[in-house]
Amino acid sequence: MKNILRPALVLFALLSVLTGLLYPMAVTGAAQAVFPKEAAGSLVQRNGQVVGSTLIGQSFTDPQHFWGRPSATAPMPYNASASGGSNQGPLNPALTDAVKARVEALRAADPGNTAPVPVDLVTASASGLDPHISLAAAQYQAGRVARARNLPVASVNAVIGQHAEQPLWGLLGEPRVNVLALNLALDSLR
Repeated sequence: MKNILRPALVLFALLSVLTGLLYPMAVTGAAQAVFPKEAAGSLVQRNGQVVGSTLIGQSFTDPQHFWGRPSATAPMPYNASASGGSNQGPLNPALTDAVKARVEALRAADPGNTAPVPVDLVTASASGLDPHISLAAAQYQAGRVARARNLPVASVNAVIGQHAEQPLWGLLGEPRVNVLALNLALDSLR
């Protein structure tokens, strides 16, 4: 038994150190060397204080701010420790009811806006943490935000244009805007 137990424990200790310490340290070090901002969480600072991350959405409810995609995380929106979609299929009545309620809430927040509601304003992303909205979703909200801030709609649309991100390599995805970056830019106009 001693002949079997000793090599097994030595191998266990060696593999634990290798896979539990050395490999994670090497991967973390490589990530910090090649992608330092991303490896640090892509944190956004304002006046020396962290206000968010460009990788994780935030819940904005003030009419003066752009609102992001709904989050399906629990117990609070944009909970990074509970990343995941709602797993509700397109025929699920709960999803249909949630989308209807979100459309009604958007219509109530901006009753004069008769444009079609962009789908990303009423459906959660697969992760429930998406920090971006489509340009259509931002432009849909531009009138409400402009009125709440006493700004011309053209000024708000200009800020949207300045913060628009193009598809990855010009191919993957669609033009989008980071909601946190957009709201911070608007807040700095005051």
